[in-house]
Amino acid sequence: MKIKKMMILAQTLAIALVLAYVESIIPFNFSIPGIKVGLANIAVVFALYRLGIADAIAVSFLRMLVLFMMFGNGVSLLYSLAGAIVSLTLMFIFKKLNVFSIVGVSVIGAVGHNAGQIIAACILLETTVVRYYFPALVITGVITGIIIGILAGVVTDRIKIS
Repeated sequence: MKIKKMMILAQTLAIALVLAYVESIIPFNFSIPGIKVGLANIAVVFALYRLGIADAIAVSFLRMLVLFMMFGNGVSLLYSLAGAIVSLTLMFIFKKLNVFSIVGVSVIGAVGHNAGQIIAACILLETTVVRYYFPALVITGVITGIIIGILAGVVTDRIKIS
């Protein structure tokens, strides 16, 4: 890997970590437990569009690993991994299909992340009752996906990588 690209990847990961930390200290209250804006996903969507899927995966998974080592527990890591796998897969597919803008891809990623977490919850808790939580997650996922997509679009438009 070229030194310049490695530096950009490291900076993108650092920004994702800072955004995740900022989000953890700002009290967003959605009246629904576990709902987050997902500010760190600005860096993931940027990486997907400017660096490629492998680097987006690296940013996403390294961010989760670092945050897990600093603040998390095993269960939160499993939920994050499940959400990230579904989210990144769907974002990659829909970016490749080129039918949605970066905002649409971000929304698909946000809702996919929520779906992955619901699937993980059903498996870990050995119940499907949590599926009733999914409609609320879809609504908030669409809203936060739009916000993250707009912000990621601005960043992606302004930062060109040669």
